[in-house]
Amino acid sequence: MVTQDTPTLPRSERKPLYVQVVTQPPLHGCWAVNISETGIGLIGTPKGPAEGPREGQELEMAFTLPESRARIRVRGTVRWRHDPEERDDGAVTALGVSFHGFEGSDGVTLKRYLLDHQLYVAVVYAEESELRVLREALERHVRLRFVPTPEDLDTLLGRGDISALLVCGRDEARAIALVERLSTRRAEADPTGAGPASDLSPRILYCAPAVPSRLVELFNQGKIFRALVPPFEPVALRQAVLQASRELGLRTEQRRAALELERNLLRERAREAPRPAPGADVTEEPGFRSPVMREVLDMVRVAAPHRVAVLLQGETGTGKEVLARVIHRLSGRSNQALVVQDCGALTETLLESELFGHVKGAFTGAVADHPGLFVLADGGTIFLDEIENTTPNLQSKLLRVLESGDVRPVGGTQIRRVDVRIIAASNRDLAEEVRAGRFRSDLFYRLNSFTIDLPPLRERPEDILDLARYFLCHFNRTLRRSASGLTGEAEQLLVAAKWPGNVRELRNCIERAVLLSGDEELVSRRHLPPALVHHAESTPRHTVRVNGAGSLKDRLEQMEKEIIREALERHGGVVRRAAAALEMDPVTLGRRVRRHGLLDKEQ
Repeated sequence: MVTQDTPTLPRSERKPLYVQVVTQPPLHGCWAVNISETGIGLIGTPKGPAEGPREGQELEMAFTLPESRARIRVRGTVRWRHDPEERDDGAVTALGVSFHGFEGSDGVTLKRYLLDHQLYVAVVYAEESELRVLREALERHVRLRFVPTPEDLDTLLGRGDISALLVCGRDEARAIALVERLSTRRAEADPTGAGPASDLSPRILYCAPAVPSRLVELFNQGKIFRALVPPFEPVALRQAVLQASRELGLRTEQRRAALELERNLLRERAREAPRPAPGADVTEEPGFRSPVMREVLDMVRVAAPHRVAVLLQGETGTGKEVLARVIHRLSGRSNQALVVQDCGALTETLLESELFGHVKGAFTGAVADHPGLFVLADGGTIFLDEIENTTPNLQSKLLRVLESGDVRPVGGTQIRRVDVRIIAASNRDLAEEVRAGRFRSDLFYRLNSFTIDLPPLRERPEDILDLARYFLCHFNRTLRRSASGLTGEAEQLLVAAKWPGNVRELRNCIERAVLLSGDEELVSRRHLPPALVHHAESTPRHTVRVNGAGSLKDRLEQMEKEIIREALERHGGVVRRAAAALEMDPVTLGRRVRRHGLLDKEQ
């Protein structure tokens, strides 16, 4: 194949194009869903998950452009691939491919085709008087193709670029029969109703003097886009046809973007949260071996088996999502879905739609019903991170779900009851948010039935090196590196750091170090971020100061006081956490703190 530079013509947008594509490596049942001069979207029905090209792999493609019948041959690279999580015989795989080389002048041919491309509309069963009206209203805006028979229509639809179909229905029985036949053919092409044939079939507009009851049924089933009753007003007719035609392009682009986004999210979640082996002991996982985290896990084991709502509070990066996954895994819902939503990532309107769903037409861009995350999590668990960012209006709807399990989609009237366990998380003190009037007190009291505070990483130094070694192994595997461990100096610097970003900061630090390290090289001081090294070295070391004079009893008392003082300083004056670090009973430590006067101003 001869490659060439991309011709410097004006850049065209993606165009919906449903034509068969031949690929090498082969992908069974491969069709284009959209195309531009720089890339193409493909869908296929591979016979197995291993069939067809993978991400980053080159492939050769050949397809025929409608109408011109020009054969395009091009080489490309798979930028992303999305396979369904559960495969069956009709499972659809989607790929996004970027072009980098055409054969001969095929690149120029494709660009010219895309620049000249217009929307094509087929018209069937039109009488002479209707043809005249349609031409006057539409010919300057779309390309019309008048079809005398259903057989000719089948040939025309096979081209792959017809975006709308006008069925004229003065002969009502004949027109209705054609609409039902087209719907049956679409269902046979896609038995699931969710695959490419459902989205890429032309929109059907029914033009007839009367609206029969069967037409209403077809409209309610989504088999007819709109019904038009003559006499036709040219502007209204034109708007209806253009809207139907352009919706096809909108649907294909939305479907492509949704598949690509879903693929990226799945890949990111796999990277961010590697799942432990089924049945693994939580205490054997990294980050849960310090005394203070063992105390947290004791609370998790109490709450996990019950449907009680759990509120996780802690600084950013302390691992609240990880703990939510542990709660879900230890619950009786572990075989059901765990759905995660960051409440700070979306606006109120989008978040409400994402959580509760919406019905078709509820707002601009709502081209289909969306079930919402609460419905998707039915029987399982939903984790709402950064819940403090929700608005009072949304908080009232969350309260309703907590109290009754009732979910109503945006724009809908039908209420669905779900059984979902809610785990919420906040990096602020929600009690303070309630006092400040920024969070509803009634929702807070429902979430506050079981609160777990996650300590920052600086209060659990025993976990630092354990986590660091875990992340090093993880990034060796995912980044295909071979860092062989940590030097003693690097370990000392990691333990001495304050970690304001907590576990997330430690993770990013080790990821950077692994990338900078060479083959079989130990991670050393030079691989760590300079700011971290400087801060760790400038942090004063705590030492136990004991006078050289006095009896053994007095000197032991003084040593005990200094040890307790240091523990309190490291844990922000919280006796319970200092006791966990010293592996003491909190009541005993509290008595010794009072005896040594460490709660007075002299502390």
